[in-house]
Amino acid sequence: MAFSLFGLGKHQGTASETKNQVVEIPVAAIVPNQYQPRKVFDQTEIQELAQTISEHGLLQPIVVREFRPGEYEIIAGERRFRAVKLLQWEKIPAIVEKMTDAESASLALIENLQRAQLSPVEEAQAYKQLMEFNHLTQATLAKGMGKSQSFVANKLRLLKLIKPVQNAILDGRITERHGRALLSLDADQQRTLLMEIVNQHWNVRQTEDAVAQMLGKPTSAEKAAQQAAQEQAAASQSNAAAPSNSATENDAVTEPAAKKTAKQKRAKKKQPKSIKVSDPRIAVNTIKHSIKMVKDSGVAAKVSEKDTADSYEITIRIPKH
Repeated sequence: MAFSLFGLGKHQGTASETKNQVVEIPVAAIVPNQYQPRKVFDQTEIQELAQTISEHGLLQPIVVREFRPGEYEIIAGERRFRAVKLLQWEKIPAIVEKMTDAESASLALIENLQRAQLSPVEEAQAYKQLMEFNHLTQATLAKGMGKSQSFVANKLRLLKLIKPVQNAILDGRITERHGRALLSLDADQQRTLLMEIVNQHWNVRQTEDAVAQMLGKPTSAEKAAQQAAQEQAAASQSNAAAPSNSATENDAVTEPAAKKTAKQKRAKKKQPKSIKVSDPRIAVNTIKHSIKMVKDSGVAAKVSEKDTADSYEITIRIPKH
């Protein structure tokens, strides 16, 4: 993929030609690629790889180019090359590619970026060199490497650190996050804090606080205290406003309840009272009471009563005029 993305491999032959280029090359005639991004090799890992090669052989040839007659430069496989040297082999299987200086450098960088576990600084240096060799923008490089532009930009920012800080990241004395915390400082300030970080074994938070103090900014603890004070002030204001809010809520609840009660009362007034009568004499007295009310209102009503064996008969005559 890298070949098509960065225009590499212009001088490559076919796949069959490449396969036929596997040859035995004297180990003494091979030199590492000067643009190898890995600056630090874990000797324990090299010894383990050498043990594997000793037991199973070199399963994958290294890739080299002949930059001068009889002299070869590694494009891919420096760890295998170092392991073979450790085994004191005289020759090593290799595939010889025809490449320009820029192509060799670019492919070596890409091969290591894709396979090796580079340190953050080594990765940043590789990105920078790829951009320079191939005249790429950050966006184009990021797309070609399958990374976001912000990821590439953040790596490249590490190269703004002074060399002692970069070296401390390279050899693992400090982390990438320690380095990022130092980016806002000048060279002297970086050098001063680097000694403190290494000697005092500061974590990232302690480093960030030291940087903040050096720049006259609040530390993380001070920021937390300010935020807590703001939250407490907001809570106090909320509590002070709570009674009026509560009253409003009560009013909102009471008002519909009061309206509902009034409606219920009016509805009750409109509904006639139902009278349940079990004694007929009570019914007769009720009718008589009603007739009296009619007469008292000025109506000349005439009433006749008749008590039969099985009922009470009451006849009421009210004149029309």
